[in-house]
Parts: sequence; C-alpha cells; structure tokens
Amino acid sequence: MELSDLSEIESKVLNQLQGVVDPELGSDIVDLGMVKGVVHHDDGHVLITVALTTSGCPLRAQIQRDIHSKLSHIQEITKIKINWTELTQDEKSDVMARARLNISQEETVTQIPRTAKSIMIASGKGGVGKSSISANIASGIAQRGFTVGVLDADIWGFSIPQMLGLSGRLEGDEETRKIKPVERKSGAGVLKIISMGFLIDEESSSLNWRGLILNRAVRHFLEDVEWGHLDYLIIDMPPGTGDVQMGLAKMLPRSDMIVVTTPSKTVQNVAARVANMARSYYLRIAGVIENMSYFVNNDGEKYFIFGQGGGKELAGELGVPLLGSVPIDENVSKGSDQGNPVILGDGQASVALNDIVDVIINDAVPLNKITDCSAYIEQETAVELNR
Repeated sequence: MELSDLSEIESKVLNQLQGVVDPELGSDIVDLGMVKGVVHHDDGHVLITVALTTSGCPLRAQIQRDIHSKLSHIQEITKIKINWTELTQDEKSDVMARARLNISQEETVTQIPRTAKSIMIASGKGGVGKSSISANIASGIAQRGFTVGVLDADIWGFSIPQMLGLSGRLEGDEETRKIKPVERKSGAGVLKIISMGFLIDEESSSLNWRGLILNRAVRHFLEDVEWGHLDYLIIDMPPGTGDVQMGLAKMLPRSDMIVVTTPSKTVQNVAARVANMARSYYLRIAGVIENMSYFVNNDGEKYFIFGQGGGKELAGELGVPLLGSVPIDENVSKGSDQGNPVILGDGQASVALNDIVDVIINDAVPLNKITDCSAYIEQETAVELNR
C-alpha cells in the first residue's frame, strides 16, 4: 500500500488505525503491516483490508471493535467494512520479527503482564465517584474468580485503601528487589493493590508534588512492583488531563479507558475532554458509566436529582456504549467508609454495578484468548525449542 496514493480521508483512517493494537503481538496493526488496503468511497463508505496471523484467530472480534471505535469520530465516514484475509507464512515471520523488535525497543518496561487487560477509570473532574466505581469494579471482577491489580494513580487524592478496608505499609522482596502489592481476597479471586496511601504515615497528609515527581511515582508503581499474574489491571486515574494521565497513556498504550460521568451537562462536557485526550494517545474508549443517575424512594419513584441523560449523551457523542447507570444509594458511601465495596452486598447500586461488571468482562473489555492464534503457537514453539 503506497501512502502517496491515499486520499486525505484514507490517510486520516490509516493514522487512526495506528491506535489499533494486535493484543497478541503488542504492536499496532499498521506498523506490523497487517493493514493491506484502505479505500474511501464518495458515499462515505470505507473498505479496510486486514490480514490476520490466522483467519480463525479469536482476537479478530476485538480488533474489529477497536477499528470501529477508532474510526467512529471521523465525520466523513458513514459505513465501515472490513475485508479479512490471512498473512502468508513469510509475512507471518516478518510480523513476528517486527513485534519482537518493537518489544525490545520499548522505552518503558513495566511489570504488568502483556496478557493482562488494563482499564483506566477516568473522569473530567473530581466528585463524580470515580474512585468508588474503580474499587467496586475491581472487587466485582475479582469476585468472579479473576486476579485483579488495582493501581491507585490518584496520587494526591488516594482513597482506594480506605474503600477496600486496607492499611499498613508496602513491603519489598529481597530476592527480586521489587515492591509487593497489598493483597485482599474477594470471592473466588484476589485483589493486588498499590497506592500512595501505603507509603505515608498519616492518611490526612498532603503531597505537594508536581510534574516529573508525580510521573516518577507512577513509573515506580509500574516498573518496580512485583505484580505477578494479573487478568485485569484497574487504574483509578486522577481527574482531568494532567501530567499523570498523559504519562500513563504513554506507559500503557494498550489500555482501555472507561469514562465516569454524572447526568449533569457540565460534567458531561468536561468528561469529553478526557476521552479526547485518551484518543490523542490512541487509547480505546471502552464505554461510559453514569454515576449518581437517580434516587429511588421507598415507593419506587425515581428522582433525577442531578439531571437526566448525560451519560447516554456522552456515550453517543463519543460513539461508545453506555455500560450502565448507577443510582444514588446510601449503601455506596457506607461501604466505602467501612471498606466493604457495595458491589459485594445488597441494594440497587450493587445490582447496577454487578450488571456493569458483567458487561465489561463479557463484551466491553473481555480477556484475550490467544491460545488458538498461530503467532501465539509459534512463540510457544520457539520457547520450547530454546529450553
């Protein structure tokens, strides 16, 4: 495919496809040479030809979702069609070599397993319940039998330890010289938590850190923590679009983002900025969660205290699904204060949050199933031969 032959719209499409990462190989599909053609028609239809390592690879569905997500905000496109094909054996070898080279040249080598799904929980401003959503989603996923890392990246406003009922100090492993996360069982699974709250003596202490110091703290949490096996990594992001957010986007380029908002139009507008920042770093927006959606009295009547429809409008604006709406429930604050996430108990908020977790693990951000992919088999074979 010759870049000089592409129209302006086709070049824009190819640029956005650089944000679609093959989950198996860890590099974008354009750099790997998997995009074989981009054709934009006058009626707004765009045809993209993508060659997979094998036509039966189960990651095809995720790549398809990511392509639609990346191109959804290009106004000139009215319909997307993907023509799937398969790489030749020589092309597979070239792709694998390119992927290995990219891995070796990565500036930031984190301790997060490449197979883990990283989800950034973000908001445009504070006070929308982002940390509560993070703690509950992490607990709900672990409750279903997964190993879930929780990174409290809200360095100034850390609250995850309180919400999960944890205290104490982080400890190091003498052999690996790495920091060990604080662990908590949750149902059939386990949570592994890292927070600044485990590094200071008083919970009320302030941290007067800025810029590079903040980024360095986050890098330590990614590079110097012995995370071990993880299925998911839930990151409680600071509100807004500052240094930490941009640093994490660079260090974890294969992350998905979930945007938390409230029904308020003002909050919705600010939340859109976070999504646009993420997309500028080619992160995928997996969906929107609307928190504090309404209050239900004892007679079952709903009161839309903070307005109505903001989450749905934001999801429509971003071209992503509304993953769910969480009602105002006193059990949420009680659970956070007592260190028992409401998702593990009863109440309307618990039901809503559990439904959201099911959507996340089944549809929005499912785990990669790469064992049937030819590139995975080739890697495993290479490992065996080198033993």
